Amino acid sequence: MTATHLPDSQHQGLVALLPASVRPYALLARFDRPIGWWLLYWPCAFALALGGGAISHWPLFLWLLLGAIAMRGAGCVYNDIVDRDLDAKVARTASRPVASGAVSVRGALLWTLFLSLVGLFVLLQLPRPAQIVALASLILVAAYPFMKRITWWPQAWLGLVFSWGALVAWVAVGGQAGLALPLLYAGCIAWVIGYDTIYALQDIEDDMAVGVKSSARAMGGQVRGGVALCYGTALVLWAGALWAVRPDPLVFIALLPAAVHFAGQVVTLEPANEADALAKFRSNRFAGLLIFAAMLVVGSAP
Repeated sequence: MTATHLPDSQHQGLVALLPASVRPYALLARFDRPIGWWLLYWPCAFALALGGGAISHWPLFLWLLLGAIAMRGAGCVYNDIVDRDLDAKVARTASRPVASGAVSVRGALLWTLFLSLVGLFVLLQLPRPAQIVALASLILVAAYPFMKRITWWPQAWLGLVFSWGALVAWVAVGGQAGLALPLLYAGCIAWVIGYDTIYALQDIEDDMAVGVKSSARAMGGQVRGGVALCYGTALVLWAGALWAVRPDPLVFIALLPAAVHFAGQVVTLEPANEADALAKFRSNRFAGLLIFAAMLVVGSAP
């Protein structure tokens, strides 16, 4: 392992102020890295906005945000338990609390249970149909850590998981039947594949050494074009979702800021530069805000 890799878990921000005994658990749930729960939350917010529930169901924005934070944390802990042996062999992830021994497997399991209970509390705030849809995602979540051992496209599976909140939120607000929801969901999946491919650029050498598969490895020297294809596909699908809700050519303008942002990511991407890959990945938090604005404008229009 080289010393140039950026560590996955860092004692920074509010996490650095926590007692030493608690800090490893915060790192385990990635509370030091909020980008993960932002990316899990944005599809929920997209669906709330485009489904017409931004005002009538505004408390759901807060409940689903809490749910995204808790369940992203629970998912990270579960992932680290499953991947503890692999993580110990990869430079960026060797410092993770379970892989490094800072948290025992038993302690990690109890932490997962607590975070899941928070998620259950949020689940109980949703209408019954939305609860059923949310619970249906658990099979996908449970299988995800194993995908990198099975397929070259674990990012596609992550797309199914991280975009699921759009289905939950749409059902929760009683969004209209039709093509809008499947197009929105598919667009989110393509977006996830794109940004997580950028994230995976950080680990290509170590992944090759330990036999872990990823879309970044699959794309090889064509990674910039591959990410561009993912982002372009996402924009086309989202445009279709907007059109399904409001068939007016002006709706396409709403996605223009996000399109410019994605173009900037692709054009300036440096695949061999870990710091750049991480920065581009994190910039999708702002991309999510731009997409949400487009969904809100169209979904709230009279």
